[in-house]
Amino acid sequence: MITIKKYAAIDIGSNAMRLLIVNIVEQEGKEPQFNKSSLVRVPIRLGQDAFTVGEISEENIDRMCDAMTAFNLLMKVHKVQSYKAFATSAMREAYNGKEVADLIREKATINIEIIDGKKEAAIIASTDLHHLLKTDQTYLFVDVGGGSTEFTLFSNSKIVTSRSFKAGTVRLLNDMVCDVVWDEIEKWIKTITVDYEEVTLIGSGGNINKLFKMSGKMQEKPLSYIYMTSQYSFLNSLTYEQRISELGLNPDRADVIIPATRIYLNAMKWSGARQIYVPKIGLSDGIVKAMYFGKI
Repeated sequence: MITIKKYAAIDIGSNAMRLLIVNIVEQEGKEPQFNKSSLVRVPIRLGQDAFTVGEISEENIDRMCDAMTAFNLLMKVHKVQSYKAFATSAMREAYNGKEVADLIREKATINIEIIDGKKEAAIIASTDLHHLLKTDQTYLFVDVGGGSTEFTLFSNSKIVTSRSFKAGTVRLLNDMVCDVVWDEIEKWIKTITVDYEEVTLIGSGGNINKLFKMSGKMQEKPLSYIYMTSQYSFLNSLTYEQRISELGLNPDRADVIIPATRIYLNAMKWSGARQIYVPKIGLSDGIVKAMYFGKI
């Protein structure tokens, strides 16, 4: 006997907003299967408002309301049984973030919870990683967003420690990450990884997914530090327009992919990692799994 449940997750990030709809297949005596049914991404760069001006603009509030109304209708036609909507650093830092969330609740009837970096890291880490995590190895999980980056250290398949830093792609584009923050990240990564002989990175986020796709590698294969370094140089050698026309990148991906690559490269350098695995997971996947297993 098979039963199928439909869950959805809305991730309101600093660079884009996503709606993920998942079919959860339940079969007696077997682990539940999480099959992606639909993923819609809307490039509303809230971080540009929140980090530079401190508030979300009227134009972006209107766009958010429209997007959320559309998400609500999509969930309705997909017959979604349960959903959660989480907003991260842009909504967290905009002084009108709560006001915007209230307006969306009123206009689009979607309840948004604004979460802190620690909860964000915990939700992402609750994503099913056991097929990747070899028990005798140590992994640094790095999720790069527009406003912040979440780091989680795993050893023996268990979380050792995690931390969120205000170093995201939209902040870096606006030159809003000072040397002190980079120094903090370097010191923290070196301190938490010093006792481990070998560390491997796991990368999460739209930019590393794009870098992986561009590599043409098989899903289970990692990217090397050498590959990441050469890609960083290559991307930097192209203009913004060339990254769109020659590489086929979306306009809202063509600029943030460079600072994102820099974050992953630094994390590899400071942890001594030579490889990075890219399992194509993120906050929205974590939300669905955390909901299903009753963690949120």
